Amino acid sequence: MAVMKASALADKLVNIAKNYKTLYVMGCFGAPMTAANKTRYCNNHTYNKQSARTAMIKAATADTFGFDCVCLIKGVLWGWNGDASRNYGGASYAVNGVPDIGADTMITKCKNISTDFSKIAVGEALWCEGHIGVYIGNGLGVECTPRWDNDVQITAVANIGKKSGYNARTWTKHGKLPYVEYDAAEATKPEQDTPATGISVGAIVDFKGTTHYTSANASSGKPCRSGKAKITQIYASGKHKYHLIAEAGGGSNVYGWVDAADISGGGAPAEIKVGSKVRVKSGAKTYTGGNLASFVYKRDHLVKQINGDRVVITYNGVVIAAVKITDLAVV
Repeated sequence: MAVMKASALADKLVNIAKNYKTLYVMGCFGAPMTAANKTRYCNNHTYNKQSARTAMIKAATADTFGFDCVCLIKGVLWGWNGDASRNYGGASYAVNGVPDIGADTMITKCKNISTDFSKIAVGEALWCEGHIGVYIGNGLGVECTPRWDNDVQITAVANIGKKSGYNARTWTKHGKLPYVEYDAAEATKPEQDTPATGISVGAIVDFKGTTHYTSANASSGKPCRSGKAKITQIYASGKHKYHLIAEAGGGSNVYGWVDAADISGGGAPAEIKVGSKVRVKSGAKTYTGGNLASFVYKRDHLVKQINGDRVVITYNGVVIAAVKITDLAVV
């Protein structure tokens, strides 16, 4: 029996990548980096015993959660919910019919394994030798890797095409995880426009509803607040056509699929890309919640790097901070 819907798995992984502090820690399936866990994971594997890795683990704050690539998937399927008071962030070892297996074994358990990425479905495993991630739609995947940002991150699936603002990985195969329930109607091509409204992926809209759903065809939903939100996927044939994520400071806490009748507006935000001249919004914090010097808000910066909603800004060639993309405005 499947433990969760494919769309729910994808949403949970996106939530981790966007809203939690994470670190690549070999053999870790979501444990918070408390003092006790740091000691444990600095000694559990030869990879973590490397001096550079040990230093990173020891430097992590207690609200940082450790994962490796396959343990990210297993942790979520084992019930990880971001509970920093629990040893594994709310996960329980090897539950819900999901075994403790490695990345190379997990892909062999998948169904409909293929090297053709033109018909990949949301929630499918992405695999290359020794590494695994999950497809989340729109040509993007979530993976935990020591490359790039050294954490759980959203990356472009290069087999489908590179995307501005995202690091890209070329995968070897993909397949449907046997522990997940897939809705065939939601397979591929979630990034569609609706010509009748002109609303497209990336647009900021006014969400007027009070309910969001875990999938585009879910029969029941959960309550949420209205407000400003961003469209991240469009499924034109779904009962609930639009996938929204709340905009910071916009009043809403929506995170899921919603009805077309519950949104309005749709003006696309000014695009922020590498090289853009930007201004940090007054009162904004660093990406990890730290304070910025007052003069940072009064001058223009250049974007050096973008990974998901994390943007590195510079001034006169010097890195100033990493901030959330929603805290920047194009000058």
